[in-house]
Amino acid sequence: MSLRTGRTARAGQYAALLCYLVFLAFPFLWLISTAFKPARELGSLHPTWIPEDPTLDNFRQAFDEQPLLRAAANSLTAALCAALIAVVIATPMAYVMARHRGRLSTAATGWVVVSQAFPFVLVIIPLFLVLKYLHLINSLWGLILVYVVWSLPFALWMLAGYVRAVPPELEEAAAVDGAGKARILVSVTAPLLAPGIVATALFAFITAWNEFFFALVLLKTPEKQTLPVVLTHFLGAEGVADLGPLAAAAFLATLPSLVLFAVIQKRITGGLTAGAVKH
Repeated sequence: MSLRTGRTARAGQYAALLCYLVFLAFPFLWLISTAFKPARELGSLHPTWIPEDPTLDNFRQAFDEQPLLRAAANSLTAALCAALIAVVIATPMAYVMARHRGRLSTAATGWVVVSQAFPFVLVIIPLFLVLKYLHLINSLWGLILVYVVWSLPFALWMLAGYVRAVPPELEEAAAVDGAGKARILVSVTAPLLAPGIVATALFAFITAWNEFFFALVLLKTPEKQTLPVVLTHFLGAEGVADLGPLAAAAFLATLPSLVLFAVIQKRITGGLTAGAVKH
């Protein structure tokens, strides 16, 4: 009876997981289908999953109507710089939070929790005034600074968890051999944190790549606008979307995140046990 109950529970788990995957995959699959449909199929009263007459006209029209390559370059620059800077800053700070329990660690943890509760609209006005004072309005570097500050709390929280998983005995052994704190962090702890650093960088990159609100408010010059902002230009004056080119451009905008995750996912999962200690 227990064996049958276990099999039923496992089948229910698999069914729930399958439903969740379908729920997640449906918008993306429909986006791909729409991107390759000709105009007459987009206006059909009986839409189909698979385009009857696939075409690349939507992609050609999207590139003709909007500067997608320039916008993608801006987004890539902002996302890569924000991810790199956030990881460089967060790694030593996370080490301090994880290894030195005290008021500093408690305050940092509280900052992580509180900062994630702030809505974008609440901080945009003071943020705009600060960046205006620093002459960073309508600047990619100003946007990068915002992305770093916004992703830093969660990056700290992620990396602190990875630091706690590193056996302190390794650091103690290095200290006995005469290594200083900086040397221990760089030569002992950091290599074992590689999966966490990669995962944190991926999170910061995807957050910056997909961000829309800050880029819309802070970047005014068309030549500096990021890809999510440029995608809104496919909407007409009355809010009517140019559906085919919009779907094609949105599909292309999702590819970098998917490719990046596909490339590094083995390193993330495979490196989780790379620093295991044998007793």
